[in-house]
Amino acid sequence: MVVAQVPVSAGATGDASSAELVERLRADGWPMPPALARRRHRRVGSLHPALYVAAVGVHRLRRRLRWLTSGWTWAEDRSSTALPVRVARHKSLLMRQLGDTDMWMQHNKVTNLRIAAACTDGLVLRPGETFSFCRTVGKATARRGFVDGMLLSNGQAMSGVGGGICQLANLLYWMVMHSSLTVVERSEHGFDPFPDNNRVIPWGSGAAIYYNYVDLVFRNDTDSTFQFVTRVGERYLEGELRADVEQPNSYSVHAGDEQFFLHDGRHFRRNEIWRTVIDRRTGNHVGEERLKRNLALVTYVPEQFREPGSASATGPLGEVAPVREPRWH
Repeated sequence: MVVAQVPVSAGATGDASSAELVERLRADGWPMPPALARRRHRRVGSLHPALYVAAVGVHRLRRRLRWLTSGWTWAEDRSSTALPVRVARHKSLLMRQLGDTDMWMQHNKVTNLRIAAACTDGLVLRPGETFSFCRTVGKATARRGFVDGMLLSNGQAMSGVGGGICQLANLLYWMVMHSSLTVVERSEHGFDPFPDNNRVIPWGSGAAIYYNYVDLVFRNDTDSTFQFVTRVGERYLEGELRADVEQPNSYSVHAGDEQFFLHDGRHFRRNEIWRTVIDRRTGNHVGEERLKRNLALVTYVPEQFREPGSASATGPLGEVAPVREPRWH
C-alpha cells in the first residue's frame, strides 16, 4: 500500500497536517527514526564513553557467535577468471563534494576503497552460500593500511580509520537489487546528511556498515553461481555482478512516493524503493516489488524550504537528538 502524500507548507512547524502525516506513516508501518519515536530511551552507550566501548564489544561478540553458530555456508572462494554472464554493472564517482566536508577525506577514501574492493573482487557465491560484507572485508585498521576517511555519526561527518568503505557496500547492494539474490541483512544511515548533488541512484538505496554487527548480507537461493568483480578505476569505483548462466529476468529499481516534510521544526525525508521484474526473453514486465521504505531526519535545509535569496545549505546544520550511534563507514 502506497501512502498518499499530505501537503506540508514550508512555513509550517509541527502543524496539524504534518502531525497527521506522521501518524498516518506510523500506522502504515513506516520505520520511525529516533527523532519521531513516541518514547525516546537513552541507550546505555550514550551514558558514558566507557559504556559505549563496552556496548560495542558486546555487539561484536554476539555477532561472532552468530557467525559460528548460524549453520550458514559462507562465501569465501575467489577466482581471477570472470564468470561468462554479466548480470549487473554499476560505477560510482570516487571524488564527490559532499556538503562542506574536506576533500582530503575523499582522497583518503580512495585508499580505503582500494583495500576493501580487493577483498570482494572475484568472490564467488555458489548456490546455498551466504555473503557477509564484514566477514569478507574485515575490520578496517591502520595496520592493514586503512587511513582516516569520512565517517557519519548522528548525521554529522567526521574522520575515522576506514571511512568511505560504505561506498563499496552501496555498490554491491545496488547490483544485488538487480539480481535474484536474497538480501538477508541491510542497514541504512539514520539521517540524510547531504543534499542530492550529482546523485545517480535513489536516496535510501545504500547500505551502512559498522564492523561487525551492522552488516550487509546476501544469500544465493538460486541454482546459479554468482561472482562479484570490483575495482577502483581512475575516476570511479567499478563493479560487476556476474553469473555462470543467463538469468531469466532483469530488474529496474526506482524510487516512489518521494517527499520532504517539516515536523516540529525539523525536516524529514521519505520514499519507497521499488523494483520492476522484466522477462528477458519477451521484455514484458512480470512483477513489481516494494523493496524498502525509508524515513529519516534531514540535517540540512532542503531546497524547497529555503528562504528566497538565501545561500544554499551545503552540509549538516541544526541540533540533532543526542542519540549515540556507531560511526558508519
